[in-house]
Amino acid sequence: MQEESSAKTVALVIRAVKFTEEVFRRAIIAYIKERLNTPLPEKHGKMTVRELLGKDQGANTLEINNGNISLFDRVASKYNIDYAIKKDITEDPPKYVLFFKARDNDVIIRAFKDYCDLNEKRSERKSILERLHKHREKPPVSLDKEKILEKKKAKDMEAAL
Repeated sequence: MQEESSAKTVALVIRAVKFTEEVFRRAIIAYIKERLNTPLPEKHGKMTVRELLGKDQGANTLEINNGNISLFDRVASKYNIDYAIKKDITEDPPKYVLFFKARDNDVIIRAFKDYCDLNEKRSERKSILERLHKHREKPPVSLDKEKILEKKKAKDMEAAL
């Protein structure tokens, strides 16, 4: 919360002998003119296809058959890739087309390998329900009453010494 408010805070320094409404108005106008002249920071990461194609380089495409796109979002942000994802609903099951900048070709190959590795690990994992059912099938551990009595007697004898 504090980072959010500090990011929105503006520092305005005015040097004047007498601070009047006119001085403040001129300072605000100068600040606004300066803000309008500074270019916006370039967008990175996930964006629309139109924004991606509007950048300098052209775009390449890859098809993704798996619907686990959120996993690719994490990998792409790790490698700082500019990309766009479009869902092709004409096919059943739907395919996803990944657009990325042409200059990111080597990086996208590495990121796609990481994505495939993570996807394999996820598919190999057993679900929590399967693991719970596995533990439910095991018989509970039973202790003989004699063993419990022997342990109790041993503790009593140690305490007596």
